[in-house]
Amino acid sequence: MDQLSFFEDSISSLPIDIADYIPSMFGKQESEHLLKKFINETPWIQRSVMMYGKEVLTPRLTAWCGDSDADFFISGGNTPPLPWTDDLLMMRERVEAAAGVKFNTVLLNYYRNGNDSVSWHDDQDGIPGRNKIVASVSLGQVRVFDIRNKVNPSIKYSIPLENGSYLLMKGDFQDHWQHRIAKSAKKMKERVNLTFRISNIK
Repeated sequence: MDQLSFFEDSISSLPIDIADYIPSMFGKQESEHLLKKFINETPWIQRSVMMYGKEVLTPRLTAWCGDSDADFFISGGNTPPLPWTDDLLMMRERVEAAAGVKFNTVLLNYYRNGNDSVSWHDDQDGIPGRNKIVASVSLGQVRVFDIRNKVNPSIKYSIPLENGSYLLMKGDFQDHWQHRIAKSAKKMKERVNLTFRISNIK
């Protein structure tokens, strides 16, 4: 399988040293099978966060899995991870082979329709070094992954993340860029995104 860097179409100008992309790390049938299993078998929760002084529900469902001794900061507190499943271990092995990195946690996000989203953010959680390298796998509905520069937000890129695709955020990505999945007025089917992380740096 050839690893693609951002050379084509709308992603051709993205700096090559901050991300790698494989459009079909997981085949169509395999991706559809995994999507259904994750939707039906994952103990999803909907987290609440503080925004503008009000507690609001996040517009997506989440689950966090990983090594039992992993340290991870979610929405103001440390949350014990769920154990790895056989499917997650299989995916982690494939992702690690492509990334050349060992990951000890994975955050799953379930986007039920076009109303589900995640706002502009980076993955550092305010702790230097943590989640600096993040590998993302998308299953199901194609959603647009927007990227903007922190210093100059007018510098933006948009990448349609395909079913079964792999995106590695590496280098200085988390230091200099934010990303999001915006809401969509178009009718959207279900999507599960998995972000493999290194979460034991304190």
